Amino acid sequence: MAKKRKWWSGLLVLSLVGVLFTGCSTNNTASPTSAPAATEAPAGSEAPDATEAPAADGPVDGGTLVTSTFSDIVNLNPLLINDTSSGDVAQFVFAKLYNLDREGNVQAEDWSLAAALPEISEDGLTYTVKLKDTAKWSDGQPVTADDVVYTIETAKNPETGSPLTSAFDKVKSAEKVDAQTVKITMTQVYAPFLYALVQEIVPAHILKDVKPTEMQKNAYGTDPAKTVTSGPWKWTAWKQGESHTLDADPNYWGTVKPHIAQIVYKVYADQNTEVQAIMKGDTDHISAIPVTQVEAVKAAGNIDIIQKPGAQYEYVMFNFDGKNFPDNYGLFAGQKTRQAIAHALNRQGMVDNILKGVGALMNAPFLPDTWADPKDAAVNYDYNAETAKKLLAEDGWVAGTDGILAKDGHRFSFELQYNAGNSRREQVAAVIQQNLKDVGIEVKPKAIDFAAWIDQNVTPGKFQALLLAWSLNTPDPDAESIFSSKYFPPAGQNSGWYKNEKLDQLWVDGYSTVDQDKRKDIYKEVGKEISTDLPYVFLYQYGQAIGTGSRVHWAEEDAPEPSLGYGQFFHAIKWWVTD
Repeated sequence: MAKKRKWWSGLLVLSLVGVLFTGCSTNNTASPTSAPAATEAPAGSEAPDATEAPAADGPVDGGTLVTSTFSDIVNLNPLLINDTSSGDVAQFVFAKLYNLDREGNVQAEDWSLAAALPEISEDGLTYTVKLKDTAKWSDGQPVTADDVVYTIETAKNPETGSPLTSAFDKVKSAEKVDAQTVKITMTQVYAPFLYALVQEIVPAHILKDVKPTEMQKNAYGTDPAKTVTSGPWKWTAWKQGESHTLDADPNYWGTVKPHIAQIVYKVYADQNTEVQAIMKGDTDHISAIPVTQVEAVKAAGNIDIIQKPGAQYEYVMFNFDGKNFPDNYGLFAGQKTRQAIAHALNRQGMVDNILKGVGALMNAPFLPDTWADPKDAAVNYDYNAETAKKLLAEDGWVAGTDGILAKDGHRFSFELQYNAGNSRREQVAAVIQQNLKDVGIEVKPKAIDFAAWIDQNVTPGKFQALLLAWSLNTPDPDAESIFSSKYFPPAGQNSGWYKNEKLDQLWVDGYSTVDQDKRKDIYKEVGKEISTDLPYVFLYQYGQAIGTGSRVHWAEEDAPEPSLGYGQFFHAIKWWVTD
């Protein structure tokens, strides 16, 4: 999966504004992805456009939609969501303050908690948000300004350990004006803040007595019976490692009601098993078909496929905290060493042979062909083992009797972690292992269950190197939360403990103006600096194929949208199923 961003993604899976998610494949926050990740120039060739599901006479109420993943959730508390699977389930059970339309614009939709877009002061420092007076929690209590104030204040508190911290720590105050009105005052201009408001809210009446330091241990978000929600469906059951059950809330407050009576979110052992499940009809919807299996799924004949460029990118992350290495000797301290690794990796070969051409090389954390793409200002590392060997020698590495490089008595051997069940990452890890062996570096790939990995290794920064992806939840390019030294764990997503004071300031410069031309120049400088210093080896942007069985229907305007974070469930409240 990927992280979201932002979130970690196993599939990829980070939003640029607030949170990145890590993913299985997870604003600009981003999220890690567990699936072939994270999602976000074109990512490659597209399959036939399947924007309209199999024909049906019209929406019908009832029935069960079965969707799937190969990584279980970590926590559904919106303050703590940092991975794709958790974010997937949250899409159904929590209402956001605002939502994104298909083009990535912030909107107050029928299912948004806000009644209208915020009023923004001329100086860009005050946002006034009006809530709908009809919104309710699943326990019948109204959603009020108290909930919004509580969410923002708790998210920005570093003691909470929320991935949302970077989205809300520029908030000076969040004040309740009346039951449905919140006034948010910023400490400075923060260009991506409107995207930060595309965020699920938590119930103050449930959590107000929980200490921030105890939030991660609280049952809210891990026990369905204790997790009060606000969306069209309620979280009613969790069989760990197997499935989640979401039932339509009969008292849902929105004017648009869900057609689907129940959603079952199944957890499979790996991507191959998940693909077999949709081909056999055991699941109705899969968000990330590996590119190597798209043709086989098409050949099944009863599955619609949408394949477009996504909002994810994959990377190798270095850890700069010596405590993760024997004798506290950080192997990646030398800039030339990191540059050598970038030269040693056959990134284009990964795109051509593993992604089957459905990908685009990246040299910086900005998606190709977006307005912030630094293009040639970023350093491109060609695949060149001789250049890699030369840089390693210049940085003091000398081959030992076993052919593995050593320096100061330390062998250049490290563990590369990735999430188990991800067929793409398994192949990429094998390529990395061979490429680096060719230049004298020993890599020990290690696959770990995604949910446990994110919680125990990725989020706290306990690893030597990672193969992971970010899923970008919003179009804004701000990535301070994952690259600034202000956001080391647990108060941020810079889990590699990377510090570069020049970049720290450039991120601030980039969001302190709303002039896009000025921001573009700043991000060009970011691209140059970050591609030279290399906290990551940026691999590629990639796309993921969404597959949907013939039981699932939608109107054309409600079809999945791969270009958006969680766009695989775009307007799912309007979908319906038939037998």
